[in-house]
Amino acid sequence: MRLSVTVRATKPSFLNTCIRLSSSTASSLSPAVSLNPSGRLQQTLAGSVEVKGKTLHSGKISTVKLIPEIAGAGRYFEFRSRVIIPASIEFAQESPLCTTLLKDELKIRTVEHLLSALEAKGVDNCRIQIESQSSDDQEVEVPIFDGSAKEWVDAIEGVGINVAQNHVGETVEKMVAHVNKPVYVYKNDSFVTAFPALETRITCGIDFPQVPAIGCQWFSWRPIHESSFAKDIAPSRTFCVYEEVERMREAGLIKGGSLDTAIVCSAKHGWMNPPLRFDNEACRHKILDLIGDLSLLARGGNGGLPVAHIVAYKAGHTLHTDLARHLTLD
Repeated sequence: MRLSVTVRATKPSFLNTCIRLSSSTASSLSPAVSLNPSGRLQQTLAGSVEVKGKTLHSGKISTVKLIPEIAGAGRYFEFRSRVIIPASIEFAQESPLCTTLLKDELKIRTVEHLLSALEAKGVDNCRIQIESQSSDDQEVEVPIFDGSAKEWVDAIEGVGINVAQNHVGETVEKMVAHVNKPVYVYKNDSFVTAFPALETRITCGIDFPQVPAIGCQWFSWRPIHESSFAKDIAPSRTFCVYEEVERMREAGLIKGGSLDTAIVCSAKHGWMNPPLRFDNEACRHKILDLIGDLSLLARGGNGGLPVAHIVAYKAGHTLHTDLARHLTLD
């Protein structure tokens, strides 16, 4: 990892887009949601940080540079130094086993762990430069590291966080969505629901009856202090069932997967690369993914994760992003 301190101005055309997005945020929310002051100021990184690593699905090496941004810019990806893709639900595309952003036929894959860390650590405005090995790639993937968000949290904490200022040097209060009535999405017996609440809480359940070592797990988490995410959620790694690995590889997925990038569980033999970091690490990782997917609700430097009690059961990225879309419908 290389650390550098740089602040670069936002491109005028993108800044104008950010201002329009920020001013239209309230009107784009569902009637079930209101945008309220958080009592906190928008933040950004104190400097730039660059990381490089292997990706999970393509197996290629990609480089990501996180750069401070002004208040109101929000979080966005810059690919091949010319294509700007906001980290927004409008650009989310359904894809297997990850969350993908798509614009102008260019894709950014596996964004959820990075966005989860940025959202949870309060990096509201960030320019995310990402490059692949080949200059002619039409898609690029965020590095997987050990399958958790720990590397991203370490990078953010290493460079630090500052209060952001807008283009005229003013601070901007961060607004956060509040859920006013229940909103839910489901498929068969899988669901994600957002209930009105006085504080943000996420309760997650998973059920793998065919894999006894995983079985049925539930975990409930709320950000009670600044280090809650880094301590309780970020270290949890992505997981898979060993008996499904070959099928995923035949589908062109997890080319970069290994026992170093995920925890793997066999239906017959249990966990193949212990020890676990938590007894319910698999369930905690689902919360990590959910935070990253719901961060796509953020616009203009405002919060993505809503004030609500979010309950998910046997859900994945498709249901997570479906809920985000329901929370943004006019």
